[in-house]
Amino acid sequence: MIDHPSGHALPQDRLYQDLARKLIAELADGHFAIGDRLPAERELAQTYNVSRPTVREAVIALEVQGLVEVRVGSGAYVRRLPGQDDAPGFNITAFELTEARLLFEGEAAALAATQITAEELAELEELVKAIDLENTIPGGSEKADRAFHLAIARATRNAAILEAVERLWTLRATSPESALLHEKARVANIKPVVDEHTAVLLALRARDPVAARTAMHSHLTAVLESLLFATEEKAIQEARRAAQARRARYVRVTS
Repeated sequence: MIDHPSGHALPQDRLYQDLARKLIAELADGHFAIGDRLPAERELAQTYNVSRPTVREAVIALEVQGLVEVRVGSGAYVRRLPGQDDAPGFNITAFELTEARLLFEGEAAALAATQITAEELAELEELVKAIDLENTIPGGSEKADRAFHLAIARATRNAAILEAVERLWTLRATSPESALLHEKARVANIKPVVDEHTAVLLALRARDPVAARTAMHSHLTAVLESLLFATEEKAIQEARRAAQARRARYVRVTS
């Protein structure tokens, strides 16, 4: 993206990019020193009249560029000041990516409901079990989750849809902003929800396009919410408490 000579956002900039540019300008103008804590998320949102998710995306953009360090439970601290050669660079964020997945994968699920075979349904059922298993492994991968979504795209019998969904999943891991936020989610112990995937499977098994679309939208909306949770300052502590409670219930059931 080409910067405007004035340092202001170009018309096609998203709000978070505009805010990131303003914060970088403040760092460059000496408003903050190395080691200083940036204003709290709520304060930045009020100051710049933007939403808290917009603030989070902007701070993540600065974190990717090594300008700030985000400390869980404390906030964002200035790590280095931008130099003359520092130009804001923006990649696809996790929020943008999940919004795109809502559009593509919701319709993919609806189309797959009219095309899917018994064999493919059986494959999805096994993948749901694999997701459940992966969730029990500390720091485990999300290979089964990815395979589940690609299997649905493949069931559309549309190569372009499959390629588009594959590309979105590739960007999830390769776009720095997206990869960073998903890593924060993993650290906060946020994992794929089996019940959400099961709802998608049941809708596909019923060959119901509307239900399949709705189930996929519900699932990906929940993913968006979990990403917002992952960037909350107390996310890790709350997630750990929830995980401990789940383990306690499991012990009571199995003992």
